[in-house]
Amino acid sequence: MMIKVSIDASGGDHGIPVTITAGLTALGAFQDLHLNFVGDKSAIQAALAQHSSAQKLSNRFDITHASEVIAMNESPSIALRKKKDSSMRVAINLVKDKTVDACVSAGNTGALMAISRFVLKTIKGIDRPAIMGRMPTMTGHTHMLDLGANVDSKPEALVEFAVMGSIAVKHTENIAAPTVGLLNVGAEEMKGNDKIKKTAELLKASNLNYIGFVEGDDIYKGTVDLVVCDGFEGNIALKASEGVATMMSHYLKQAFTKNIFTKIVALIATPVLKDFKSSLNPGKYNGASLLGLRGVVIKSHGGADADSFFQAIKEAYLEAHAKITEKIAAQVSLELENQPDEHNE
Repeated sequence: MMIKVSIDASGGDHGIPVTITAGLTALGAFQDLHLNFVGDKSAIQAALAQHSSAQKLSNRFDITHASEVIAMNESPSIALRKKKDSSMRVAINLVKDKTVDACVSAGNTGALMAISRFVLKTIKGIDRPAIMGRMPTMTGHTHMLDLGANVDSKPEALVEFAVMGSIAVKHTENIAAPTVGLLNVGAEEMKGNDKIKKTAELLKASNLNYIGFVEGDDIYKGTVDLVVCDGFEGNIALKASEGVATMMSHYLKQAFTKNIFTKIVALIATPVLKDFKSSLNPGKYNGASLLGLRGVVIKSHGGADADSFFQAIKEAYLEAHAKITEKIAAQVSLELENQPDEHNE
């Protein structure tokens, strides 16, 4: 069965040159993938003409014209109300109409969440969508949510995030029972505020493979398969990790270019340095899922290059192939039924 994905080709900092290049790479990597590039048709056609592979792959992509683009600093409310023919909106509409199985955009995060929620709606039993992404660890990577969609989540919402994330990790990573940890200021049970303690009790009562509290450094140790937190803490952790990676790269470059001797050492160590840079490159983990919607929507980093945007398309392909939306819809009600009803306490 062909997996169909719409691409918000005009979205993001770099737009069509990056999204088209990444899209053609994805078509070459996944033989059962079909793409629909959404944006200014003439600009998309011009970009495709720059790639020799486009003609050979032309039977596996479509172009849908959209006359507007949502700016990266544009208000989500204005984007939702006034730009109904934006490349982002049209790409999401294709998911709603079931023309495609998933959508990928590097555009304005707030607008993407607002439009996705308005057009697709949330799965029955899910109050709020959450953003889940991958984080590098010493053992590979872990998944984390929420990364910024919700900044004041109640315990019940955090449990919803855990349920959705666990299902997604299970079926995209082929892990039978993903381990789930709740981000906290300490691993001891007495640590944390009332919200965190209440969430922990709910998670203990669930059918999830909950292992308890995890601290900030556990994210990068790879202690668990899924880290659950409020979007406020999650977004700070995400941006902090990106900042640390950039800082380390800066200091390494500075150290190895200090003089002729350090330059020689750098030349000798080139293979090691390349591997190190690759391991910490945020682009390698690009592609955050907007879980909880009635359709697969993947958010790429706005400044993604072609290699990074390819990772976002890959994530959309994997989630659509695994039918993540259907699996969450089928299981979330059952999982949440096992949680105590706070109104009956």
